[in-house]
Amino acid sequence: MYSYKKTLLILCYVTFFTQMLMAQGQTSEMDSTYHYASEKIYLLRNEMAIVPLQQLAQKRILHCSYGFKENSMLHHTLNKYLPIGHTSTRQYEDVDTSSYNTTILSLRLDQIVVADLFIRLHQKSIIADPSTIVLAFGSPEDFRKTSFPLHLAKTLIYIDDRSDWSESLAAQLVFGGFSGGQKLSEDLTDDFPAGSGERIGSATRLGYAPPETVGMDAQLLQDSIGPIAEAAIAAGAFPGCQVLIAHQGKVVFHEAWGHHTYAQQQAVQLSDIYDFASVTKITSALPAIMRLHGQGQFELDAPLKTYFPKFKSSNKSDLAWRKILAHHARLKPWIPYWRSTIKKNGRFKWRTFKKRPSKRFPTYVAKDLYLHRKYKKRIYKAIRKSPLNPEGGYRYSGLAFYLLPEIVANLTTSDFETHLKATFYQPLGAHTITYKPLRYFQRSRIVPTERDTFFRMTQIHGYVHDEGAAMMDGVSANAGLFGSANDLAKLAQMYLNGGTYGGERFIAEASLKEFTSCQYCDEDNRRGLGFDKPLIEYDPEKSSVARSASSDSFGHSGYTGTFVWIDPQSDLIYIFFSNRVYPTRENRLIYELNVRPRIHQIIYDALEKEE
Repeated sequence: MYSYKKTLLILCYVTFFTQMLMAQGQTSEMDSTYHYASEKIYLLRNEMAIVPLQQLAQKRILHCSYGFKENSMLHHTLNKYLPIGHTSTRQYEDVDTSSYNTTILSLRLDQIVVADLFIRLHQKSIIADPSTIVLAFGSPEDFRKTSFPLHLAKTLIYIDDRSDWSESLAAQLVFGGFSGGQKLSEDLTDDFPAGSGERIGSATRLGYAPPETVGMDAQLLQDSIGPIAEAAIAAGAFPGCQVLIAHQGKVVFHEAWGHHTYAQQQAVQLSDIYDFASVTKITSALPAIMRLHGQGQFELDAPLKTYFPKFKSSNKSDLAWRKILAHHARLKPWIPYWRSTIKKNGRFKWRTFKKRPSKRFPTYVAKDLYLHRKYKKRIYKAIRKSPLNPEGGYRYSGLAFYLLPEIVANLTTSDFETHLKATFYQPLGAHTITYKPLRYFQRSRIVPTERDTFFRMTQIHGYVHDEGAAMMDGVSANAGLFGSANDLAKLAQMYLNGGTYGGERFIAEASLKEFTSCQYCDEDNRRGLGFDKPLIEYDPEKSSVARSASSDSFGHSGYTGTFVWIDPQSDLIYIFFSNRVYPTRENRLIYELNVRPRIHQIIYDALEKEE
């Protein structure tokens, strides 16, 4: 018996260490493949200084490929930066190119057929076009023999490798996510002699790389995060989730587990769109207010009435914006506006809702539920008349965030949503971040939230979960934004960069520092201005972040199961997305299992390798 147990134990250890070594081999191989690919990319010509691409808000890009499929790593990575149109050279004639202003022409030089219609009719005009970026993949011999007139290209990137990482890095180089580019060590052709090629000195946008390239313990991440996520799903904390980690400007980990619902009919995809919930607070009006602050148009110590005169004679008139944004102004946490719309018999008041939209009832709240156009005034009135807490100190409140969209609109003299997209989301390339996403995306791409059994009486899917934001026509600074983890990471990286991204400045660095600093720590309030911060004294029972999160770190959680945290000291971004309120908000297992802080701590533990 002893011998049997001993043998079994030895076999278990052998199996475990064999799996470990295999996994380590895989991660090591990934790292070496990445490094090899990074040394095989040559920016041979950049006459118009197109690379890296600038002003993304104005870019309409067509990817025309020869020898690549639409689901290639190249096309997949290009789409991480912007939505890219795709066609093959064989279908080029069927494309209305007038809607595009930039073409990325990718060529597999070893697969060229001279009789191809594209080669005969279009290659010279497209390659020589100043708005075309040519990506040529192949060996030096392929390059020399090709019938494509590559010497005509104004922008030419040559890739002497055919791995997935070479495709990814070529796309990253185009958008400024990769600071690379080699010089030729020997003559390629007469037009490209030895020494040809220039280097992009520094990355200006998020890149994508294996964890080892930034000194993180890839094995620890792989072995630890997945089991926590899978155990939480098995316990019923949420039907699915995803985790994104960025370090030193590189997304080094982005994986998903589970499904949209417990029916397990649709697996979670990395490109899925989630209801941000209260993460909206730091991704909508707040960046606009920070920008205005940096421009001298918003004073933090000015009273509420300065920027919202409608409250001039209220009990909130003289509350300082600094205290309001730090949740230190004695405001009530929230108001259940929807309750005032329901009669004692459970039916809606006929002057508030109708089943069909009209000029008087234009606001969609749910199927067969349209709100009166003036109800927004009632929300303002409810906030205006709400009593203040008798004592000061920290008390989380979302009330002022209902007012901020109108304040931003007034100060910028533009529509709130239009301003956010034009000033932040579109220039960042964060095209999925939006209010009311069903206007732009298929419902199947959006993760559902709660089955509302008390107000809207329907499954909430593609429309904001928060009742108050729904009654604000889905547009509020309290909640309402949707987006993908990859696009949220771009906004987070801009914060981490001190207000810059892609070579553009969005927010003054001093303003970002002020807003992300603890304002009333000496009064036991950990909060920044709009941003959450770590507890002043760490308590594992109460903390929503890792023990190792620095005092400089900041972020926010969302009621639906979302979370983003940014740590300047560690140059780290952590995003966790789930729909923990599906099918009900009564499910609190995400908190009881401490899912998000546990994963967060693993990330810090993985950073120790670089020290």
